Parts: sequence; structure tokens; C-alpha cells
Amino acid sequence: MGRFETWLAATDRGIAVKAFPQGTRTAVDAARAVGCDVGQIVKSLVFVAGGEPVVALMSGANRLDERRLAAVAGEPVAKADPEIARLATGYAIGGVPPFGHATDVPVFMDRDLLGYRVVWAAAGRPDSVFEISPERLRELSDATVLDLKLL
Repeated sequence: MGRFETWLAATDRGIAVKAFPQGTRTAVDAARAVGCDVGQIVKSLVFVAGGEPVVALMSGANRLDERRLAAVAGEPVAKADPEIARLATGYAIGGVPPFGHATDVPVFMDRDLLGYRVVWAAAGRPDSVFEISPERLRELSDATVLDLKLL
């Protein structure tokens, strides 16, 4: 059992993690493994904004508009390197879950995710995901919902 699954068990969130040996590292890989639309995959992207790590939860179909993130999280905005991502969240890039992080990282959520009945998010490993309603995702990640996609 991975760190995220251990955290879930200790917090009794009622979320079931599913492992896919073929991998779920990218949104396309995850959608193929799960059998859902790529837009239903939650990409947990770690950035540094205004000098502090933040997590942006994006629909797998969208790209993040860094200017929109900067407007709410601070400038400059840059992708976090693997070490910063791991220190801030406790997880490696490709398996960062949307909540249960090692530090209190601000989370911002792409409004498009609310358009789905269910979404799938990384569960701490590059081969594991879990299903969740977008509203519960927002609640558990304490995310600020915004329009974050690149137009």
C-alpha cells in the first residue's frame, strides 16, 4: 500500500484506489486505462507561484494558462522541478494526488472539471487513480475554483 492509500485509510474518506499495471502517468494513459474521456482525468500540476509551491488541478483535456494562475497565486509562475514537487506534496510528478499533501499547499481547480459527473485523479503512484465527484474533489482538496485553461 502506497503513502496516499495509507493516508486515505487513516482518514476514512471512503475512496477506493484502483491500480492499472499499464500505467496512468499521463492524462491520455490514465483515460485509456480507466476507459473514460481524457477530460475526466485530473492533472495535478505542481508550480511555484510567487515563490511558493501551488497545485493546479486541470482537466486532462486542458492546458494551464500560467497568466491566470499568476493572477491568483502570485508571480512569477514556473513549473516546479521534481525535487520541489516531491518536497511540497510528498509525491513524484506523474502520481501527485489532489489532496493529502506533505505540506499545506494551496490548490486551484480548473472550473471545467465541474462539468463532469465523475473524474479520476492520481493516487500517489504512476499506476494508480481514484474516482471522485468534482464537488467532493473541490471539498477534500480545499481548492479555489477558477477558469484556469489556456484559451
